[in-house]
Amino acid sequence: MEKLIYTELTDITLSWSDILDASHDGIVIINREGIIHVYNKAARRLLDDGDYSAVGRHFSEVRPETWPDLKNVLETGVSQVGKKIVLPKATIIANRNPIVVDGRVIGVISVFQDISEYESMISSLQGYKKLHRQLEAIFESSFDGLYITDGKANTIRVNNAYERITQLKRQDLIGRNMVDLVKDGVLDHSVTLDVLERRDQVTIMQKIKGDKHLLVTGTPIFDDEGRITLVVTNVRDMTLLNEVNAQLEESRRLSSRYYQALVEQKEFRHAMRDMVVKSASMAQTVQRAIKVAVADASVLLLGESGVGKSMLARIIHIISPRKERPFIKVNCGAIPESLIESELFGYAKGAFTGAAPEGKAGLIEIAHTGTVLLDEVGELTLNMQVKLLQVIEEKVFTRLGGTKPISVDARIIAATNSDLKDLVQQGRFREDLYYRLNVIPIHIPALRERRDDIAALALNRLERFNRASGCAKRLEQAVMDRLMCYNYPGNVRELINIMERMMIMSEGNLISISDLPGELREQNHPNIDMFEDGMTLGEAVEQFESRVIVRALAHQKTLLRAARSLGIHPTTLWRKMTKLGISKPNALSQ
Repeated sequence: MEKLIYTELTDITLSWSDILDASHDGIVIINREGIIHVYNKAARRLLDDGDYSAVGRHFSEVRPETWPDLKNVLETGVSQVGKKIVLPKATIIANRNPIVVDGRVIGVISVFQDISEYESMISSLQGYKKLHRQLEAIFESSFDGLYITDGKANTIRVNNAYERITQLKRQDLIGRNMVDLVKDGVLDHSVTLDVLERRDQVTIMQKIKGDKHLLVTGTPIFDDEGRITLVVTNVRDMTLLNEVNAQLEESRRLSSRYYQALVEQKEFRHAMRDMVVKSASMAQTVQRAIKVAVADASVLLLGESGVGKSMLARIIHIISPRKERPFIKVNCGAIPESLIESELFGYAKGAFTGAAPEGKAGLIEIAHTGTVLLDEVGELTLNMQVKLLQVIEEKVFTRLGGTKPISVDARIIAATNSDLKDLVQQGRFREDLYYRLNVIPIHIPALRERRDDIAALALNRLERFNRASGCAKRLEQAVMDRLMCYNYPGNVRELINIMERMMIMSEGNLISISDLPGELREQNHPNIDMFEDGMTLGEAVEQFESRVIVRALAHQKTLLRAARSLGIHPTTLWRKMTKLGISKPNALSQ
């Protein structure tokens, strides 16, 4: 192995060691007994042996972990090719081949190569492939359409979403220039061409075949030299977005409507604590009042005397945003004409003989930021109507005898039992004031037009009296029948007066026919229409059922007896009372 070799080109003498040390691959040669004859520099480098020389030593002493493989080659004569060995600082591939002379294995040559760099390159390549697959998946999974061109407006790629939105196929687009696509009418305008011209992001509305309108945004991609290499276009179907927006607006509108309905229902229950309402017509009237309470418009309450206009006005006030401010009621028909101006608008210092030296604020001024109820507004003089119109239109007035205008912010609620239109035609009421007051008219039906409320009002007054006096009075059924049939020219006020008179004047706990006022004792049960116009069959049945139950409760001493008189179980009676909104009188026991 140490023979000298002479080259034909030079006179330099080389040994086998010099030649093998020049190899980049590691080379190890062992003989039949496993003694190392060659262990070149590359082997020492790859195996991290430094300058240590292993020649002459048994291979099992140098590389004990590899000796079994080489021993196997010596014994079997079978080569090992592509054996991968992972070392602490490198990964190598070894080829081990037997050295055969005259058919006999006399040694083994092992040649191995460092593949760490190749593995790093392969790993990087696999990483790039994985990243490419991820980017491909992201590109294709985008809900918006994506359209990519190069720096010369040639189409490179489009995604599935673009095909779905535009109904255009990628095979008809890829490779084509945007100039040609616009020229052929495939697109009406190209944002890519605008981007290349302006060298900046551009957004346009684009129309394509099929009359679809798209929101298109093109974005340039620059290289290190500032050249546009790509234009990425994002495409969004505005038709779908408009539908979603419309659905959102509808949801908001419904939500607002439901919220308003809940608020109104809450306010309705609150109002019912102060009013007794059973009839459908009166319930609708209260609902209308609740609906207008949140606004600041003028309200005109219409109805006969005693129907509850003042109470409804107060409910409007306590539900309105002005509920914490004053509520001033002015009975225009009860104030003498000579005093009406000073009462409504006050007077200045020394306005007239006997006037308070410091002057006086009027009721309109006291109601600042609150609500004024002008009851019987039709009784105002024409002069007062002019001043009232100024308050409504300009929110200013002048005190009697004064010169300085005073600002006032008060909501006006007018009430009347007169026909203001008729008064306008007679010249007794200003037409402009009428239309200013009649912004939201609310008609309150007379009690005879809502007979369902009669029993409820009567029982409510009875319960209040019993609670206040500690009594246990109740109504004879015949009394309730007479109350239900009476026409009440004085409306609710008259019914309340009748109930108070009977409760005070009756001797025992049972109020009988003899306790009724003369006009009710002597009436002959006129044939009245029990039901209201426009009432459905179901509503009529409920109304009739309600009246029968109310009469039974008024006549019987206990809930059990009332149920027996009606021929139903007490639980059924209680369930019907709950459904129909009928309260159990305090005087009635279980």
